[in-house]
Amino acid sequence: MNYSDLLKKYDVPAPRYTSYPTVPYWANSPSSEQWIESLVQAFATKKAVTWSLYIHIPFCETLCTFCGCNTSITKNHDKEIPYLENLHREFSLYKERVPAIIKQPLRELHLGGGSPTFFSAKNLVRLLEPLLNQLNLKMGDFEAGIEVDPRRTTSDQLVELYRIGFRRISLGVQDFNPETQRLVNRIQPYTMTKQIYDWARSIGYDSINFDLIYGLPLQTPESVCDMARKTVGLRPDRIALYSFARVPWIKPAQRLFKDEDLPAGAEKRKLYELAREILIEGGYVEIGMDHFALPSDGLARAQAKGELHRNFMGYTDKRTQVLLGLGVSAISESPTCFHQNEKVLNIYERKLSEGLLPTFRGHLLDKEDQIQREKILQFMTRG
Repeated sequence: MNYSDLLKKYDVPAPRYTSYPTVPYWANSPSSEQWIESLVQAFATKKAVTWSLYIHIPFCETLCTFCGCNTSITKNHDKEIPYLENLHREFSLYKERVPAIIKQPLRELHLGGGSPTFFSAKNLVRLLEPLLNQLNLKMGDFEAGIEVDPRRTTSDQLVELYRIGFRRISLGVQDFNPETQRLVNRIQPYTMTKQIYDWARSIGYDSINFDLIYGLPLQTPESVCDMARKTVGLRPDRIALYSFARVPWIKPAQRLFKDEDLPAGAEKRKLYELAREILIEGGYVEIGMDHFALPSDGLARAQAKGELHRNFMGYTDKRTQVLLGLGVSAISESPTCFHQNEKVLNIYERKLSEGLLPTFRGHLLDKEDQIQREKILQFMTRG
């Protein structure tokens, strides 16, 4: 079977395996009590149990029509305070029921969305400082990062985040092609991205990531090569190069794209190969299935040492036993359980107002699940 035949055979949608089982195949759903018990058991050891914290901020001022994330589109910034208060309320429930969580070392904090920079600089600090002040942070072994939308990010936000300990930011770039940006409703000139990048470097951020996507409408070999060259020219430490996942039955806005505008099959694969070649020639190391990093970056060093990890936040150089997700739709995991919060904002808020964890669904892992999860993790991180 030649390359063309293989491409046709395997040109089908597939998961990124940030979990196993993947979310559509979760079946053995836990109650809130079972989820809490899995956390209690995970932390019930004399050894240090490291953990990661993910905070989901769903708000965006405009809808990017390619997006597959859980978002809430609004220009009403009065939503900031009630939402951050609910995040504090949710963490308080965990602190009450799993007291060990504030004693064990937190290795990684990540804010995603949505657009976390929807929050003002003042409200980002109001959200984060009370949480960080309660936690066991092993400085030097703790990393805080945030996804930023260059169209909605200010220097004040970056300065305040740096002041409270953030050293890594991830810029949503997607593509530099103006025609593609127009079709996906995300007008973001190269100069705008460069401005945020330059601010971050001047402030002192030592790890900057670009999120790029191939397979978007009207992308061509020429435009993708231009995207990759401009990225190499700016020199971010990490690059995520994702395949566009078209799921119009889940995200109706994607129905706005015409089939003829979307690269597919061998054409789409060629876009990836062109970008990959430019990134590698530019000095980047290929990481797993969809990331690249400079040799000096923590991801590349972790891969070289066989310590690379992958979870719901993607590739990371910090393997932890527990991932706790706060916020609407946030996903958590323990060694024996997956847990997802309510995906509808008002239901999430109502449950918290009643003193309940906002459990939506999850999956209790049996022994076979745990074995397969570890095998897939090893394959995704070590080949």
